[in-house]
Order: sequence, then structure tokens, then C-alpha cells
Amino acid sequence: MTSTHPRKRPQRRSEIPHGPQQDEGLQQIRDTLPPAPAPCTVEPAPRPVGEEVPPELLALVTHHCRRINSYLARAQHLQTLHGDSMKQWQRLVLYALTDALAHNHLLVGTLAAYLQRQGVDADLLRRYLQSPDPDRYITREAVQHLDGLTGAIPEEAAEPVWMAVGRHIARDGS
Repeated sequence: MTSTHPRKRPQRRSEIPHGPQQDEGLQQIRDTLPPAPAPCTVEPAPRPVGEEVPPELLALVTHHCRRINSYLARAQHLQTLHGDSMKQWQRLVLYALTDALAHNHLLVGTLAAYLQRQGVDADLLRRYLQSPDPDRYITREAVQHLDGLTGAIPEEAAEPVWMAVGRHIARDGS
């Protein structure tokens, strides 16, 4: 007789790769990311930093993680709304997932630009980004976002959208 108690059931093995196999696979994906269309390198201009993480960086991560999570939740929820219509589901799920991806790239690029500006060693930044080319993440939009977070004055008459978003995040905390 087989026990219904969970600890007494035989262990099931997952067919999904995990551990070192999955880590290698993720690295392969990171290595094949295309370079940014106009990659940027930020000139060092360190601001005095203590041991604590600056509040605007914490707010930045909170803001984008909330956005990313909402898009991922939307993509997951679409199966209940449009599980009977492949056309609707494929369109909407890809919209949600690519929006999440765009926020993730902007977040990573903004943090990488911040670290470059703080003068973090290039090899260390490559290691943190797990990429031989950190500039693939640091786009013009990421630099504008960072400028908004740090209170820079826009050079253009109309403030770029990501600079305005960064300024809002720094002001409101998320």
C-alpha cells in the first residue's frame, strides 16, 4: 500500500535542467544578446557615496521590478482570458513579455551606467553583468534615465521621456 503522506511518496525527478546546466544555458543567452544600437560608455563622475545604497537606486529597482512583475503576471493570466484563442493569446502574451523585457534591459542598463559613472572597474562590471560587453546594456535611454535619477539638467529643450521618468522615481521613491 502506498502512503498518501508526501514524505512517503517516491521522489519525482524533474526533466527541467537546473543548476550548472541551466546556468550555462543562461550564459549562452546573455552572450548572444545583440549589442545596443548606440551603446554608450559613461564617463566617470563619482558622487560621494557612503556604505549604504543610494535611495534613488533602491527606488529604481522597486519601480522597474513592479512593472516587470505586472507584465509577467499579465502574460501568465492571459491563459485564463484567451486560452481558447491562439491568435489573441499569442499577440497579447508577446506584448506583455516584450514590455517586461524592455523594462529589464532599461533597469540593468541604468544600474550599469551608474556603476560606470562611479568608476567601478570595467572587469568587475563585466563580471557583475555576466557579459563580455557591458555596453550592450548601456543605451542612450539608460543614460537619460540615470540623468533623471541623479538630477541632471537636460540638454534638449524637451526633456527626454526616460529622464522625466527617472526624475519622478527619484522624487517619489518608486
